[in-house]
Amino acid sequence: MKSLINQKINSGSDLDGQFKSVQAIYLIDKKSMAKRWIFGFSVLLAMTMFLPWTQNIRTRGQVTTLRQEDRPQELNTMIPGRIEKWYVKEGDFVSKGDTILRLTEVKTEYLDPQLSGRTKTQIDAKAQSIGAYESKAEAAQNQIVALQEAKTLKLSSLDNKIEQQYLKISSDSASLAAAENALLAYSRQIEAAKVMLDSGAISMVNFEKRRVAYQEGKAKVQSYQNKLDQSRQELLNLRIEKNSTVQEYNEKISKASSDRFGSLSSAASTAADVAKLENQLANYDARKGFYYLLAPQSGQVTKAKKAGIGEILKEGEMIVQIVPDQREMAVELYVKPMDLPLVNPGQKVRFLFDGYPAIVFSGWPNTSYGTFGGKVIAVESSVSTNGLFRVLAVPDVDEKNWPDNLRVGGGAQGIALLSDVPIYYELWRNINGFPPEYYLPETEKSKSK
Repeated sequence: MKSLINQKINSGSDLDGQFKSVQAIYLIDKKSMAKRWIFGFSVLLAMTMFLPWTQNIRTRGQVTTLRQEDRPQELNTMIPGRIEKWYVKEGDFVSKGDTILRLTEVKTEYLDPQLSGRTKTQIDAKAQSIGAYESKAEAAQNQIVALQEAKTLKLSSLDNKIEQQYLKISSDSASLAAAENALLAYSRQIEAAKVMLDSGAISMVNFEKRRVAYQEGKAKVQSYQNKLDQSRQELLNLRIEKNSTVQEYNEKISKASSDRFGSLSSAASTAADVAKLENQLANYDARKGFYYLLAPQSGQVTKAKKAGIGEILKEGEMIVQIVPDQREMAVELYVKPMDLPLVNPGQKVRFLFDGYPAIVFSGWPNTSYGTFGGKVIAVESSVSTNGLFRVLAVPDVDEKNWPDNLRVGGGAQGIALLSDVPIYYELWRNINGFPPEYYLPETEKSKSK
């Protein structure tokens, strides 16, 4: 039996024709294609190593807007109040100037429905007070003018009296001088009469007459001296009266001036009160405009913080959020500090937006599908709170437009394109942990040259 089996095995021609498994196993006399496949794959791999590879930086970000006013904004109340009526609901689209809701007052000082009218009445009364004060000041000014004129006349009258008194003093001085001369003559005559009486030349009667004349002359001198002293005293009194008159009128003029300035001060103070009341009236009128909250721009109403009627709002509290419908889209990316020198304004970026399918070949951006082009316009120089640097990119006008259904806050993945290098260089760089080639946009290259 064993010899039979060996005989059948050795007769390969019979087995090859009978069994396919024998044909697949026994390949001694057949040619193999494995070497050719290995050689071809090696050649293809070597050629692939020399293909160009675009270095890139991949990072996550989110959709935003280029301008601040196009981003979602809060609608806040300027004054505290109670919600009276809603005119919109969440999800509604509004145009600029549309009414969002109406408020009513909650502060007691503004509850008076005739507050503006009463304030206007106070303004009118104060304005009339200003006119009264101005009239009083004008009357005080007229009184000052009259007092100055009366002072001038009074001083002129006193000056005339003083001049007259000077003349009287001169006259009295002359009379006194004449009396003194006469007294001197009487004195010589009485001395001569004494001698003549002793010699018997004249009688006692004549001597007594001469002595009487001497006594009368002496009395006249005393009388004229008293008149002169009296005239001088009257001159001094006139001068005192003049000074007193000047002081009296100065006091009256000063008092009138004080009254005038007091009236002007009261008028100015009342004018300030009027201005303050007018300011309050303007604030009251402006406050009425805050009862209706209007949409600052066209957009969609979202995130209503208050829901019911009658709820109280605080000053500056957020009511709703408005997402503008007209906006210029952009993407904000965050890059590591190590990659920051590789990102510059004007650099090309490819984006993958959440919700839009894409097939991405990082090193061959032209062969990718579903990506959108962008361009870096700003690189912030200060680090963000997450420890990364913020980069802002906008759509590339030379490529297809971004999707119309993009929304602010949506996720985006950015691929910043750097230099083109061979694949073998990129593999060698990654194995050694070297950074990508430093990249500069064409505009910056020309400036550096």
